[in-house]
Amino acid sequence: MANVITFANQKGGVGKTTTAANLGACLAETGRSVLLIDFDSQGNLSSSMGADRDAPGIYQVLDGETEARAAIQETPQERMHIITGGADLTGASVELVNQARREFFLREAIKPVRDDYDFIFIDSPPSLGLLTLNALAAADNVVIPLQTEYFALEGLTQLLQNIKRVQGSFNVDLELFGILFTMYDSRTRLANDVVQEVIGYFGKRVFRTIIPRNIRLSEAPSHGIPVNLYDAECVGARSYRKLAEEVLQRVETASAR
Repeated sequence: MANVITFANQKGGVGKTTTAANLGACLAETGRSVLLIDFDSQGNLSSSMGADRDAPGIYQVLDGETEARAAIQETPQERMHIITGGADLTGASVELVNQARREFFLREAIKPVRDDYDFIFIDSPPSLGLLTLNALAAADNVVIPLQTEYFALEGLTQLLQNIKRVQGSFNVDLELFGILFTMYDSRTRLANDVVQEVIGYFGKRVFRTIIPRNIRLSEAPSHGIPVNLYDAECVGARSYRKLAEEVLQRVETASAR
C-alpha cells in the first residue's frame, strides 16, 4: 500500500509543487512507483508535468464523475503518474461545505489506487481551508517545505497547530514526516539563522537535505519535465536525489519500528 504524503504550507511559493514533482521523479528513478495528485486550483503541478488539463482530473474524481484509475495520466518520468488539478477545485471547496464527512472525500477517492503505488504525493493549496484538510485527512505523512526567511517561522507555528487539530479530529495516524528547507541561499545570514533556529527546535524532524536556489529548478517546469530529466547534473537535481535517499531511509526506519 502506498505511503501517502501531503506537501503542506499555507504560504505560496515555498516549494511544495517543486518538491512534489522532483522528489517524486527522483524516487521513480530508484524504481519506486509514484502517483502525483495536483490538489491545487492553480494546477501548477499538472503544468509542470506537461499533463492534459482538459482531461478528467481530481475534481471529477471527487465529484464521482470519474474513477481515480481512469483519471491517471503518464508523465515524462517513467514510473511516475499524475491526476491533474485546476480551476474546478475552487468550486469543490464550496460544494463540499455542506456534505457529510466533507473532510474525507479525497481519502475515499484515492482508496482504489493505493495498492498500485509505492508513494502517492498530494500537492495541497496554499491555504488552510477545506481542500487542505482533505489532503491532510488522506495522508499518512505530511512534509512541510519551508523557505528560509523570517515570516516562514510564523506560518510554521500556525500550520503545526492545524496539523494537531487534524490528528485529533480526522486522522489520528497522521505523522509529521519532515520539515524541508527550500530556496536556501547560504550567502545570507538570515537564511542560516532560520535553519539553525528550526533545527534547534525540531531536531531530527528536519531533513538533513537542504534544497538551494537553483535556476535549473525554475526552468524545468516550463519544459513540462522534472529537473532530473532537464539537467541531471545540476545542483537542484542532485539535491532532490539526495532527498529521495533520505526519504527512503526514513520510510525504512519507520517500517522497522
